[in-house]
Amino acid sequence: MEEIVTGEAVILDLPCARFPVRTLAHLIDMCLQGAALLIIAIIIVVAGSGLDDAAAGAVFITAFVVVLVGYPVAFETLSRGHTLGKLALGLRVVADDGGPVRFRQALVRGLAGVIELWLLIGIPALITSMLSARGKRLGDIFAGTFVLRERAPRAPATPYPVPVEPALVSWAASLDLSGLPDQLADTAASYLSRTGHMNVQARDRLGWQLAASIAVHVSPPPPPGLPPVTYLATVLAERRNRDLARLSAAAGPAPSVPPATLPPAAPAQAAAAAEPAPPPAGGFTPPI
Repeated sequence: MEEIVTGEAVILDLPCARFPVRTLAHLIDMCLQGAALLIIAIIIVVAGSGLDDAAAGAVFITAFVVVLVGYPVAFETLSRGHTLGKLALGLRVVADDGGPVRFRQALVRGLAGVIELWLLIGIPALITSMLSARGKRLGDIFAGTFVLRERAPRAPATPYPVPVEPALVSWAASLDLSGLPDQLADTAASYLSRTGHMNVQARDRLGWQLAASIAVHVSPPPPPGLPPVTYLATVLAERRNRDLARLSAAAGPAPSVPPATLPPAAPAQAAAAAEPAPPPAGGFTPPI
């Protein structure tokens, strides 16, 4: 599983789609495109009896281009990287930086797909997919895209935030967090929840970037030599603790419930109530 860090510092931990599952999705799309071409051909034969052979051929070629190129381009552009085949198998086309696919990229993929998938029956796509780390075909290489598996199981997130270290309690208590944007804090929280599943280089690089961005809005500065992961975890833990304290103060003390008034019991009922009840089966006996 390869991690892609987008321009908004969002970490995508979804795996790249490989050739077998992409082939199955393409076969679904090919069946739909073939059915559309068959329907168009029947319409031309039935309704176009007045057309000569040249006109009928021109209409069919136009329909052929529209179906083979327009189908993937329109779907991938309007549905943010899906075709019906990809949607059925949980695949999505994205740009190399993890962003949504654009019309120009979808057009390049569609034009290249006619040659490598239809005319050359997918042989160039197989070769380049085996050589590419992200399973790219020629259209992906030219367009700067690749295909993700959206329905793949994700690794469990590391719980966050960790408690404040004793040596940092006094510094954390002095922090001014009023200028910290919520979006930046959420981004740091997402980063901390995935540090255990990131490679060291990506973790350190993104950690320093986030720590530098948060340090602009938080004062006083951290103690010298504090690692960025510890800095981010301490800031977010202190922010959470203050939010919980404010919520508890706003809620106020729990209202006292007066004891229920019971009617006087008969002597036999009072004697039965005075006897201790037997412990529930399969449970535990509370301490007396």
